[in-house]
Amino acid sequence: MSASDYEVLDEDFRRKIRFSASVERLYTGCRWTEGPAYFPAHRCLIWSDIPNDRMLRFNEADGSVSVFRSPSYYANGNTVDRQGRLVTCEHGGRRVTRTEHDGSITILADRYLGKRLNSPNDVVVKSDGSIWFTDPTYGIDSDYEGHKAEPEQDGSHVYRIDPDGGITRVLDDFEKPNGLAFSPDESLLYVADSGATHRPDGPRHIRRFRVDEQGGLSGGELFASLTDSLFDGFRLDSDGRVWTSAGTDVHCYEPDGRLTGRIRIGETVANLVFGGPKRNRLFICATSSLYSVIVAVNGAKTF
Repeated sequence: MSASDYEVLDEDFRRKIRFSASVERLYTGCRWTEGPAYFPAHRCLIWSDIPNDRMLRFNEADGSVSVFRSPSYYANGNTVDRQGRLVTCEHGGRRVTRTEHDGSITILADRYLGKRLNSPNDVVVKSDGSIWFTDPTYGIDSDYEGHKAEPEQDGSHVYRIDPDGGITRVLDDFEKPNGLAFSPDESLLYVADSGATHRPDGPRHIRRFRVDEQGGLSGGELFASLTDSLFDGFRLDSDGRVWTSAGTDVHCYEPDGRLTGRIRIGETVANLVFGGPKRNRLFICATSSLYSVIVAVNGAKTF
């Protein structure tokens, strides 16, 4: 790829990228890539290939790719907690799990008020140890990304798992909550709603909430919206910009909501994460492939 794959909409964007840094395709052969999570101690990236019911591992040191887990219970979103453990949303298991350092798996949440979750989708960990995840129905809508089933919950919501194991429903006014991420200082929570997958005129936007010291949320104003594609997963850089999937591109939004530029990928982008020793390598999961590009910003520190 070349400089023509960058679209500059605002001069600010020029300082966030390097036109000499090309977008690289690191691996292909998946059906639907999702959930990239970077492990700095191992210099590797774990991501999900949902329909193939497996998770893959990219070794940044030598560029090799291997199978990390198969079957994976149709794993979707992944993240790394503050202790360096993998936290995973499983469509097949309809649960959120944690892979311990010895390889064993701990179930963190699979029910709310005694009823099974829909299909946990994306997940983030706050510095206080709480785990926040979205729970749309994509994994139970068909047998493609999970197991077809009727939902037991009364809708698609956002939840928090507290350090003591308690589960709280924190947002209940979304159609299909999807990606989510905190601002660098954790005072803001961004959540995407991709409800247009189930209703033509449904939401295609990201909302922003204020987070108080007790983890309570307020606000929820519209931060960014699309007209002909969807937001899925996203991450923030250390200055609070939102780098998000948006159709076949990655969009960069300033904290004030201005769209300043796009990175053109060419496949529908599902999710992304900052990695590398300096957190300036953007790893991008897009349909059948894993891509990366070095940018001129650093991802918000989350580990």
